[in-house]
Amino acid sequence: MTAQLFDDRTCSLGEGPLWHPERQQLFWFDINNKKMLSLKDGKQLEWSFDRFVSAAGWINTDTLLIASETNLFEFNLNSGESLHVCDLEADNPLTRSNDGRADPWGGFWIGTMGKNAEENAGSIYRYFQGKLIKLFGGITISNSICFSPDRQNAYYTDTATRKIMRQPLGSEGWPVGSSELFVDLSKDDLNPDGAVVDAEGCLWSAQWGASRIARYSPDGVFLSAVEFPAKQISCPAFGGQNMTTLFATSATQNMGAPSIEQGRTYCASVMVKGQPEHHILL
Repeated sequence: MTAQLFDDRTCSLGEGPLWHPERQQLFWFDINNKKMLSLKDGKQLEWSFDRFVSAAGWINTDTLLIASETNLFEFNLNSGESLHVCDLEADNPLTRSNDGRADPWGGFWIGTMGKNAEENAGSIYRYFQGKLIKLFGGITISNSICFSPDRQNAYYTDTATRKIMRQPLGSEGWPVGSSELFVDLSKDDLNPDGAVVDAEGCLWSAQWGASRIARYSPDGVFLSAVEFPAKQISCPAFGGQNMTTLFATSATQNMGAPSIEQGRTYCASVMVKGQPEHHILL
């Protein structure tokens, strides 16, 4: 499981990788530079926005749902046209969107955070059937939003706590009962960032500052890790023809003089399949 360079562009804050299963194409974001990037048939693609953008889900072959600092919006990849879907803390200039992912029911979970990581300024929401509902509040850095293949659990973290939480799900994917501790990384001085769950129900956690993505069993036991050249690995995604390619974004944020390896996007072949990303139902 040796990591290789996937794209050589340097991101200040690479985040939100999404493998589009119909297009067989990876999309990701450079939050600080307000851009979405992609690579198709060796051609580097890039879209610029007038506000921070951080995460996306796919609606159909040509349309993404993108989370920005002020709203969720449809984005047509062919025309570049945008269509407002709903506000997202549009009245709060201190916050922006961060981590997000589509759930198995066609909903979209999206976290927010302070633009300067202000304590407890963020929340996690779910957009489903035309409504945006707050699920969790008082979050400093929202991350690790992902879902088990049996539809029984969602996962999330407030990176500042260094604890990944597991949230049982009920009818139509809504939380049932209280969240429970899944993995406590505080004793290892590790910072959980983005995460994704593979087809076997194991969670892959990007660990900011540790140059790795670690795999944990459905019971929260550490199994293995993939090492990367970049230190600040921010978020994983599964993709590729057989769903056995692990992609990883990284960041140069807060690095004084980053080496050439930092901020780039990487990939690694692994021995387990990921789940195809669920498509969003609007």
